[in-house]
Formats: sequence, C-alpha cells, structure tokens
Amino acid sequence: MQSAIKIWNRTKISLKNFSELVAFEHTIFSASFILMAMCVASVETNMSLWVGWETFVLCIVALISARNFAMGFNRFCDRDIDARNERTKSRPSVDGRLSARKILVFCIVNALVFVLSSALINSLALALSVPFLAVLGGYSLMKRFSSLAHLVLGISLGLAPIAGAIAVQGSVPMWSVLLAFGVVFWVAGFDVLYSLQDIQVDRQEGLFSIPSRFGIRHSLLISRGFHICAVVLWCGFVYVAGLGAVAWLGVGLSMGMLIYEQYLVHKNFANIPKAFFVTNGYLGFVFLACIVCDGAVRLGGGL
Repeated sequence: MQSAIKIWNRTKISLKNFSELVAFEHTIFSASFILMAMCVASVETNMSLWVGWETFVLCIVALISARNFAMGFNRFCDRDIDARNERTKSRPSVDGRLSARKILVFCIVNALVFVLSSALINSLALALSVPFLAVLGGYSLMKRFSSLAHLVLGISLGLAPIAGAIAVQGSVPMWSVLLAFGVVFWVAGFDVLYSLQDIQVDRQEGLFSIPSRFGIRHSLLISRGFHICAVVLWCGFVYVAGLGAVAWLGVGLSMGMLIYEQYLVHKNFANIPKAFFVTNGYLGFVFLACIVCDGAVRLGGGL
C-alpha cells in the first residue's frame, strides 16, 4: 500500500512538472480558435453547432498533444539559454526537475499522439500532421536566425482554426484562412510585447527578436501594427463566412481588448504578464462565445 502511495505521489509530482513545463493552462489561447472554426464549419456542413463527441475529443487530443510537443521542444532547445535568464531559470527544464532525456521522450510521445489522432480524424488531417509538427518545432530554431520568429509562433497557433475546419469539413475554406492569419498577427503582436521583458538577454545571447533588433519604441509600433492586421483579417473572416451581427460584436470586443492590452504595456512594462495572460485569455473566450451565439441565432436557436 505504501509503495502504491509513493508511486502515486511521484506521478503527481511528475505531471505537475510537465504541466509547468508546457504552461498547460495557456492552451486556452489556441483552444478558443479551433473551437470557433469547428462551430462555423459545423453550422455550414451539418446545420448544427455540435460536431459530435468523436470529432470533438479527437480535435482536443490533437490540440493538446501538438501544443505539448511545441512547448516541450522549445524548452528542450532553450534549456541552456533559460538557465542564464533570471526570469526563466526556475523552469523544470532548467532546475533539474526534468532531465533533457525526459523532455525529449515527452516530445516524441506527444508527436506520435498528434499524428495518430490526426489519422483518426481524416486523411487530409493525417497528410498535414507532419508538416504541422515541422512548423510547431520551427519556432524554437527560428529565433536563432531571424526576428520573424514572432510570426512563426503566430503561425503555430494559427494552424488551430485551419485544423478545426479540416476536422469537420475535410477541406480548408477561405474563411478559416482569414481567421488563421488573424490569429497569426494577434499572437505575433502580443509575443513582441512579451519579448520586451527579455530584450537585454536576447541581445546578450545573440537571439533574434523584434525588441532586441528594433528597440522598445519601434517594437511597440510593430506590435500595434500586427494587432491592426489581426482585427482587419478577423473582419474578413466574419464577412467571408457570412456571419451575423453577434459575430461582428465579437470582433469589436476583441479589438477593444487589444487596445486595452496595448495601453497596459505602454503605461508600464510591469503590466506585461497581465496583458499577456489575462487579456488574451479573455479575448479568445469572448470571441468564441460571440461566434457560438451568432451560430445559434442563425440556426433559429437550435443546437
């Protein structure tokens, strides 16, 4: 009995460490947009907001495993750099709680789970699963070569709504592309703001980021430009998908939250964690709620 309790306690600690490694709670950033795409696609294809339990569960498993792979690989590649950064030196990949071998195994297992779940969704999802993984892993390497790493991170999360449309429709409709590119610029915009915290470390380590290359003032302007592009593309998504007034309200509310995010960071860099984790988390859920409500209205209130 005592040995079983010890095994269970070790398992809980290990799960906690891996959860901290990948910042599991931040999965909401991409989860909102894959669900958004699934809802819109289901209304178009099935005249229902609900895609069915099988598709829903497979998409969630694919989302979580893909993000776990991406975050785990990033921590694996950055463990030496993170050890020299005051902000990141307490991560499980750095302080000894998780070995490099364990992290690598974690990445491989999640990559396999992602490919398998994609295969169970449909043939197009399977065909794109490996290229998707290549993009997800690319961010960790890109910042060693180019300041475009922020956009590569955006593309990594932007794949979520395209994946959602593929899962339901087996194709990539234009509205999903516009939604995805909106996510690309949304993520790139807040990642530029987040990178302001590491501007000195990036310069010391020879890493490429927009703040380390262009400085604070220009980085703030670039971030605002990215967020303007995001709003414009989300307007295109709502228009091309033929959505209604509640969806437009969602775009308006999202724009308001992006303005607030920019204000928080402009006012004081100490607000960056709040702008990054709180505002962006609410944005995804608010936008998703508006898309779901819009779909329900267009279906006459029927699910």
